[in-house]
Amino acid sequence: MDPSTDAVLDSWEQEEDGEAPAPESRLSDAFTGLNVNAKPFIPNVNAAEFVPGFLQKTPAETAASPASEKDASIEISEPVASPPVENGDAEMAAEDSWEQKGCEAEPGGGGPTEEDSLQEEVLEEDEEVPTPKVTPTQPNAPKREHVNVVFIGHVDAGKSTIGGQIMYLTGMVDKRTLEKYEREAKEKNRETWYLSWALDTNQEERDKGKTVEVGRAYFETEKKHFTILDAPGHKSFVPNMIGGASQADLAVLVISARKGEFETGFEKGGQTREHAMLAKTAGVKHLIVLVNKMDDPTVNWSLERYEECKEKLVPFLKKVGFNPRKDIHFMPCSGLTGANLKEPAEHCTWYTGLPFIPHLDSLPNFNRSSEGPVRLPIVDKYKDMGTVVLGKLESGSISKAQQLVMMPNRHTVEVLSLLSDDVETDDAGPGENLKIRLKGIEEEEILPGFILCTAESLCHSGRTFDAQIVIIEHKSIICPGYNAVLHIHTCIEEVQITALICLVDKKTGEKSKTRPRFVKQDQVCIARLRTAGTICLETFKDFPQMGRFTLRDEGKTIAIGKVLKLVPEKD
Repeated sequence: MDPSTDAVLDSWEQEEDGEAPAPESRLSDAFTGLNVNAKPFIPNVNAAEFVPGFLQKTPAETAASPASEKDASIEISEPVASPPVENGDAEMAAEDSWEQKGCEAEPGGGGPTEEDSLQEEVLEEDEEVPTPKVTPTQPNAPKREHVNVVFIGHVDAGKSTIGGQIMYLTGMVDKRTLEKYEREAKEKNRETWYLSWALDTNQEERDKGKTVEVGRAYFETEKKHFTILDAPGHKSFVPNMIGGASQADLAVLVISARKGEFETGFEKGGQTREHAMLAKTAGVKHLIVLVNKMDDPTVNWSLERYEECKEKLVPFLKKVGFNPRKDIHFMPCSGLTGANLKEPAEHCTWYTGLPFIPHLDSLPNFNRSSEGPVRLPIVDKYKDMGTVVLGKLESGSISKAQQLVMMPNRHTVEVLSLLSDDVETDDAGPGENLKIRLKGIEEEEILPGFILCTAESLCHSGRTFDAQIVIIEHKSIICPGYNAVLHIHTCIEEVQITALICLVDKKTGEKSKTRPRFVKQDQVCIARLRTAGTICLETFKDFPQMGRFTLRDEGKTIAIGKVLKLVPEKD
């Protein structure tokens, strides 16, 4: 590269021209023009915000007027007001404005990180490099609230497609990557599946079009940071779905409005019912029901069909325990076209509420205590330059270099590094999805369902406990000695009902005086359960997230329950 390009350039175009081999005369001119006694360059931390070239009026104008940070941010966010452009350019501009908002929140210039990231983004938009964009975290910016959203519903209701569309609309997946997916999907005659490929990443999931594992991704709005948990809808993979729902604060039940599809999902063998019930058991308080595929020719945004789906669902959701007035919100949408996800749908004049993403943003904050004891149920673990565990911090806060205890094996471990949604941090609060690199324990010694806690307040562990259980569906009777699979927080363990203590009257809550000899469907009882191995658990009263569970057998959910009391082991 010739030295003439060392001089400060006014614009990128000049640099490209400068790369051309320069004649000798220009070289000598450049050398004579060098000022040897120039002052050393000192970076100005409070300089005006960097504005990408394609958003400036002209380089000369902006150079002439030293614009303040505020002006720069206004200049950038101007394009957002323009009507949405079909091919996604408007979304790109919107992404920039989010960055700006993050920067505005931080007075006094936040170091070179924003400028660098903005420059990188300009390059990305010029060349369209297919890399996921990670919004840089500013050191002083207030932390956005973390919310975990799980997408649940019947097979092929469109969960992954909606997830992919949201990531595209919020700028987490760029257009080039989606075009590549679209081409690949067309080759396999699956052109409507391309959006779901943003979340269904392995080959098997893409070939069959079925999600198997819980897909993870994240996106940000003005006030909140969302983690998408894309749960599988197929009934063979319900255990994976329970693991996903146990990490969620908020569930999105996706149902298909297409004729015939809604009915199969909702009838006895469908997954719509089971998923809604499991989400409630996993501790999800708020449910958003997305009536998807409204653009389908059989539906064509018809209000009658929307109301019909709603009428069938409400009584069932009420029975599960959701309050239709407060906990449930219905909205129509189309995952494939993206209608009513970010912008209101033109065809849908009868729906007056907010679209999906703005609605998520407007939800009230969750009250979480960072003062509580540290509890982090482990979802997954792997080896990567040490032992890495994944999980959602249920309560308390964790910081780097902190000493923790892995229960139930009582291994003392040290936190080497913390990643919250793939962004490294020094400390994390409740509700965040973390990847933690640990020292002092091998990957083989950890199982999903183990819990990280502090030595001062260890979580309870044991094998025997008393619980109140509701039998949801079981053909025959259940007697002491019955075996099932217990799903509690992220732990899966075999369990046996060793004794039935009493029946509970559903309406009055009265307990029977005599011990029942068996329980059958729709009855509530208090029973003593014993697991095959030691597990970590808390009573429902002390710690709801770790005190509720489901019992499953033969691929069906049989009962849901809550832990009332832990029974100490007799030596």
